[in-house]
Amino acid sequence: MNKLQIHKAGTLSGHQNPIFAVENGREPHVIFTAGNDKGVVQWDLEKMAFDRILYPVQFSVYVLHLIAHTPLLAIGMRDGNVLIVDTASQRLAAKLQYHQRPVFDIKTFTTKPEMIVSSEDGTVSIWNTDTFNLLYHFKVAEQTVRTIAISNDEQWVVFGTKEGNVKLYNALDYSLVEALPGHTMPVTSLCFSPDGQYLLTGGRDAQLNVLDATGGFSLAKAFTPHLFTVYAIKYHPTLPIFATGSRDKSIKVWSGTDFRLLRVISIERGFDSHLLSINDVAWNGYKNQLVSVSDDKQAMVWDITL
Repeated sequence: MNKLQIHKAGTLSGHQNPIFAVENGREPHVIFTAGNDKGVVQWDLEKMAFDRILYPVQFSVYVLHLIAHTPLLAIGMRDGNVLIVDTASQRLAAKLQYHQRPVFDIKTFTTKPEMIVSSEDGTVSIWNTDTFNLLYHFKVAEQTVRTIAISNDEQWVVFGTKEGNVKLYNALDYSLVEALPGHTMPVTSLCFSPDGQYLLTGGRDAQLNVLDATGGFSLAKAFTPHLFTVYAIKYHPTLPIFATGSRDKSIKVWSGTDFRLLRVISIERGFDSHLLSINDVAWNGYKNQLVSVSDDKQAMVWDITL
């Protein structure tokens, strides 16, 4: 694991305001970013350059999600609406109007045509991704439902709330199963490990909890990975590592097996890295690169190899 190599592949500049979300496209070299700007931006990682404005928006975008098995990008906005945009034609396929407050996370299933949307209003809405009809909606918390994770076998859905709660639901009928070990402050990130063994939860309390998903979601480990809020936790799709991004301006790469810290990407560690909070990261299929986005208006691309 000590052979981990990190090299900055490039910086994607052009946003005029903080970037809150990054998502992969259908083609390996394509990514999308959005934030407090007037549009969702498409980038070409092969050319390491701006490609086009995919779609204009009137409100800040807090989440981007490519709907499974489709070219459709779901765009969750501050006004509570979700835009569904065809990334091939750039046309608006649907506008989902249910939530009255900002939308913070969106996830879809690969085994059924359903999409989950969470909001600051404390509720979650479930949509059919074939028709974009509203199927269900239910209250999860009194305040914001900040983040969603779906287990790899798609048996469980987990929600992280502003109150610090982590709630486990049955993905078949969306019934509440139990409350899991949570945080003392808002939960800001959730991620299942690719092998389905662990659920990782991060919070504004700068804690990272490792829950044993095969052992009743008991707390297996808890540690402090960053100085401030853990905004992103993302496992590499094939390598036994995961990355975290934080308000402390650093990206950290960890062992997925024993949770050892492998490398820190930050200005202090000598990298030409972000100057402000890191709000989201994504592993991209093109050269297995990590893409990070920040309040500093930059998207940065990292070559990370073992």
